[in-house]
Amino acid sequence: MFTRITVDPAQMGGVLCIRGFRIPMTTVVSMVAQGMKPQEILDAYPDLEDEDVWESPRYAAEAVRVRELPIRRP
Repeated sequence: MFTRITVDPAQMGGVLCIRGFRIPMTTVVSMVAQGMKPQEILDAYPDLEDEDVWESPRYAAEAVRVRELPIRRP
C-alpha cells in the first residue's frame, strides 16, 4: 500500500524515510502542513519525486486513523 515509505533500523535510528533516502517522512509531512507547494518541496529535495510528496501525508493520515493518539481536552 505504501511503497515509498521505508524504515531501516541501521539508518537514522529507524526513522521513517522516503525510499531509503535520509529524508524523514515527517519532514515532508511538515512541509505540506506548512502550505508548501509540491514543486517547492521537490526543489528543496531534488531526490524526491512527486509521488513521494503525496504518499507522505497519506501515510501519516492512515497512521493516525488506525491508532488513537492522546489529545488535550478542554
